[in-house]
Amino acid sequence: MLALTVALGLLAHGGDRARTAWDRWIDATELPPLTVPVGTEVLARDGTLLRAFPVEDGLWRLAPPQEGVDPRFLSMLVGWEDRRFHHHDGVDRRAVLRAAWQAVTHGRIVSGASTLSMQTARLLERGATGDWRAKLRQARVALALERRLGKERILDLYLRLAPYGGNTEGVRAASLMWFGKEPRRLTPAESALLVALPQSPETRRPDLAAARAAARAARDRVIDRALALGIIDAEAAESARATPLPESRRPFPAHAALLADRLRRENPGAPRIETTLDARLQSAAERLAARAVAGQAEQVSAAILLADHRSGEILAQVGTAQFADGASGGFVDMTRALRSPGSTLKPFVYALGFDEGLIHPETLIEDRPAAFGRWQPQNFDNRFRGTVTIRQALVESLNLPVVRVAEALGPARVMAAFRRAGMDVTVQGDAPGLAVVLGGAGVSLADLVEGYATLARGGKPVRLHDRPGRTEQPGAPAFGPVAAWQVANVLSGILPPGGRAAGRVAFKTGTSYGHRDALAVGFDGRFVAGVWMGRPDGTPVPGAFGGDYAAPVLFDLFDALGPRAVPLPPPPEAALTVPNAALPRPLRRFVPAGEVPPAGPALRAPEPLTIQFPPDGAEVELSAAALVVRAKGGTPPYNWLLNGAPVAIGRSDPVAELPAPQGFSALTVVDAKGRSARVQFRATSGS
Repeated sequence: MLALTVALGLLAHGGDRARTAWDRWIDATELPPLTVPVGTEVLARDGTLLRAFPVEDGLWRLAPPQEGVDPRFLSMLVGWEDRRFHHHDGVDRRAVLRAAWQAVTHGRIVSGASTLSMQTARLLERGATGDWRAKLRQARVALALERRLGKERILDLYLRLAPYGGNTEGVRAASLMWFGKEPRRLTPAESALLVALPQSPETRRPDLAAARAAARAARDRVIDRALALGIIDAEAAESARATPLPESRRPFPAHAALLADRLRRENPGAPRIETTLDARLQSAAERLAARAVAGQAEQVSAAILLADHRSGEILAQVGTAQFADGASGGFVDMTRALRSPGSTLKPFVYALGFDEGLIHPETLIEDRPAAFGRWQPQNFDNRFRGTVTIRQALVESLNLPVVRVAEALGPARVMAAFRRAGMDVTVQGDAPGLAVVLGGAGVSLADLVEGYATLARGGKPVRLHDRPGRTEQPGAPAFGPVAAWQVANVLSGILPPGGRAAGRVAFKTGTSYGHRDALAVGFDGRFVAGVWMGRPDGTPVPGAFGGDYAAPVLFDLFDALGPRAVPLPPPPEAALTVPNAALPRPLRRFVPAGEVPPAGPALRAPEPLTIQFPPDGAEVELSAAALVVRAKGGTPPYNWLLNGAPVAIGRSDPVAELPAPQGFSALTVVDAKGRSARVQFRATSGS
């Protein structure tokens, strides 16, 4: 008994020493780097992946999703690879003994004993799979990983590093590549395939015809194991086996591609970059941009920006219609490029005029030829309307009235108003000229949308931003709430494209000189948006008008908001909503400094100039060689032109006899104010 007691004591002492030495050996293990580089992800406001980037070595490797993966996938993985994962210390000694016994009795390797911890060790070190020395090293590293990291962190590393064929690693990248979805939404069939692939990622690739049979067989074996372990039931297993394999690799998401590029450059090394973008609206905007350029002339592109003007958050941003298409400038972000704004700056001139008490929407103003120094601007259609209201001048986008108002305000004050509204308007030379209000300047679509957001907010500026929590203190109001509402009220009266009802969106279109840029910008009670179309290299697009090209896209974008759209606000209490005759006398007619206002009744708008006879489109029977024509309204004397040639000049009477040839003719009358009216008719012989 004494000898047995002494022997047991010596054995216990030796075991303690051996255990201590074992622990020291494990603790002394030099681990490979545990930081696994992952590609940058740019996310929408709800966490949806907008765009992913590979790591520097070209591998598609992404961090596991914060929401986790489908629980059945994890159960299948552990059940297939390492059923005792949660119970061993990195090396499954039972599995080692079983594998050794099977190898001895069968004369060949029947099953392996590699645990998930050992596989993670191999993936971290990029080690070999069959060499016994490598296996010993992996076992030692696995034991050390278990002690230092724990099960959860080891599983996280495996989910990042497991190979899935080609240049794809990790379950997140594999799920997106093979199924186009996040791994938290995997079906049993999809989970089984992703469990089977890492064992032989190249010989089981389902996109390769020669490997599809092996991929299906391996997947089905995992399904059978999951059924045997009770992870799925018989019905789910049968459905999973009948599920076809994916036949091709899917491209990784590339929404808001140019914005994502910029954010990654601004945040180097960031694994996740959150944005304010709405994933659904972003997809809708990209579809609209692609549809807008389909069938257009070569190299025509489009840009779209949509924001919530209450918060300043950008909800959708499309910098190009065809990302990566070099021919159409697919790498140029046209939301940030300087372009001519066309007529889209006119509302800000009128807003400043309203704010200064210089004009009112119902104020009369002259639209007739005028010279401003050596500059003689024309309207887009080369016609003049005579006396009009400010409302009509803005709705019809007339050039002479806005230049008259800008001259009275002064270009410097107009430019200051642009800056207060949030727009960085760039002009050539040291001082801006009046041409800036007709688009003779450069401004980005982003700045233009920010300026319209100021109008939508009652004159209070807001800084648009694409990152959550990055709001800035707004500056001083650019305009008063009454002036901002008056502009919005006028813009909401412009007829939308496609027969839509007016009044829902306040918007303005613009077309730059030479048809290089087609623009439309607008807002409702909550959202503000802008659309640009043209060629990024600045070459003309013949026939491109803002109203025809960009406005339909703008309204399709507002339609995509659905029930989220908010009506425009009612007028402020201080707003003066009366006709011209009820305005204070100084506001009834705009009179530039140095000009004498007409007296008495001339303050009222004259009756519009029209041709009463012949009616437009009429067929007229000639009873003599002359045709009697009759005008109504306007201001005499009248000048008559037939087919573009003058035939009666300086007539005080609105009735005139004109020689008229048989056949189709065009008749034009021009009054003393430069207003014109035109009809077409067909003359036939009375015999």
